[in-house]
Amino acid sequence: MQPIHEGSRKEVMSYLEPYMLNEMSEYLKPVEEMWQPADFLPDASRDTFFQEIKDLQDSAKELPYDLVAVLIGDTVTEEALPTYESWLTMVDDVEKHEQGGWMKWVRAWTAEENRHGDLLNKYIFLSGRVDMRQFEISVQYLLRDGFDIGTGRDPYRNFIYTSFQEIATNISHRRVAGLAKQSGDKLLAKMCGVIASDEARHAKAYISFISKAAEVDASEVLVAFEDMMKKKIVMPAHFLRESGEPQSELFSHFSDAAQRLGVYTAVDYVDIMKELLTEWKVDAMTNLNEAGEKARDYLMRLPDRLLRIADRMKNPEKHYSFKWIHGGR
Repeated sequence: MQPIHEGSRKEVMSYLEPYMLNEMSEYLKPVEEMWQPADFLPDASRDTFFQEIKDLQDSAKELPYDLVAVLIGDTVTEEALPTYESWLTMVDDVEKHEQGGWMKWVRAWTAEENRHGDLLNKYIFLSGRVDMRQFEISVQYLLRDGFDIGTGRDPYRNFIYTSFQEIATNISHRRVAGLAKQSGDKLLAKMCGVIASDEARHAKAYISFISKAAEVDASEVLVAFEDMMKKKIVMPAHFLRESGEPQSELFSHFSDAAQRLGVYTAVDYVDIMKELLTEWKVDAMTNLNEAGEKARDYLMRLPDRLLRIADRMKNPEKHYSFKWIHGGR
């Protein structure tokens, strides 16, 4: 197909609709073949139920404080899924056909993601280390507040964001899994490992959507990518809050804990950008207009500049007592 007229998002979304219907299954799994939270959690129908809970709690006791805090923050983020689904349905031309490719993807993605919060919520409840009321207040705040990530209704900006965000959540869950295993909590390690696997698969899907759009509207895709990176990609956790506290305060403490543990760092942010530049073959894009060329040049220079800044950042030393966790530090 010849390049689409600049800015014709509607044409591009229509062009991608058959791809969504025909290729979507590559990035999804049949429901009957997928893991479910019950595969990992204590079974109340068994005589061993209470012993299984005791074993779970014994393992959870060994988890470092910062790791528990990051796990809870990740769980709050996963539990705010209704916000993300409603946000994606507001993207231009996604909801035009209830049985169209875009809406089918959003529903299927939501169905897979929904298991993440279900699993982690039950784990932290059974662990005995979490003040569930405080956790639930944070979930309600995140759902009620929503989050403005600077994408508007533009499909390019939104799917660039989701490409970045899914890679970031894969990194976070994968690293939590590794740290849980080191602490002797093999069950939590398995849980976070399967969630990370889902996130990696979903990242590939969103990356492919942008790749297909770039085939016919490369300049506009690059301008959108440039705009998102200038604004900075913020994760949903950026909007976390505890009861009685403003949003920004809690995120900074959550981010510090993740940085100290190496769960998600400033260097990871740069590495994700490098991965997307490679996946979308930005350096090789041709037939660009002036704005597209400027965006490409800016994007190709940005990782080195960000890496210099990341290398100068000190590991946060200030510790914080989260209302989410029983007993304080």
